[in-house]
Amino acid sequence: MTSQRLEPMPSDWRRALAVVAHPDDLEYGAAAAVAEWTDGGREVVYLLASRGEAGIDTLPPEECAPVREREQRASAAVVGVRTVEFLDHRDGVIEYGTGLRRDIAAAIRRHRPELVVTLNHRDTWGGTAWNTPDHRAVGRATLDAVADAGNRWIFPDLTEQGLQPWDGVRWTAVAGTDRPTHAVDATAGLERSVRSLLEHRTYIEALTREDPERYCRTFLTGMAEASAERFGGRPAIPFEVFAH
Repeated sequence: MTSQRLEPMPSDWRRALAVVAHPDDLEYGAAAAVAEWTDGGREVVYLLASRGEAGIDTLPPEECAPVREREQRASAAVVGVRTVEFLDHRDGVIEYGTGLRRDIAAAIRRHRPELVVTLNHRDTWGGTAWNTPDHRAVGRATLDAVADAGNRWIFPDLTEQGLQPWDGVRWTAVAGTDRPTHAVDATAGLERSVRSLLEHRTYIEALTREDPERYCRTFLTGMAEASAERFGGRPAIPFEVFAH
């Protein structure tokens, strides 16, 4: 990672679509930025490829899915997100391909965002920590689906269904990247991001023996403070921004 200064995220937009693989993906870092955006009157919609049904070892998938969906909707509400949609790809075995690209392109056409947000699409988390297949597949498919959404000759059945092409996405912002270019000031949204992640209590209690609130606060505060040196000393949520 370089020490280059992080630029402020573009702010001249009204609608964003955040596309990730699982419940809790957005809460592990991006939620403070989402809170800042919704506080400013912007609309943010969440689109999840799966319901995270394979994420808790002690809960069978058919029991886990509704729990994680409920926790995700509650989590989103904490940071001002009213619309949460699920694509129902199978957790753990999400495949990159035209099916996933089509589903995401359909959502982009439906919601017509100017900003698309997703999670790290690369093989690692910036070194020796291997990224999961679901994250890689959804992140990469999201980057590709932005162009798909604007081309009427790719997935023409979407146009036949009344989903007209949308080429109005101006940026895709990737969270969890080791190559950030921009950031959002986390000062105002950090406390709500902690509460947002804490809504995933069932998942967190299965993940760690640490006190859930202490776990959430330590993780999110540490991450935001790690970017402060590159953002004028302010705690920040970093993104790698691709312009379209």
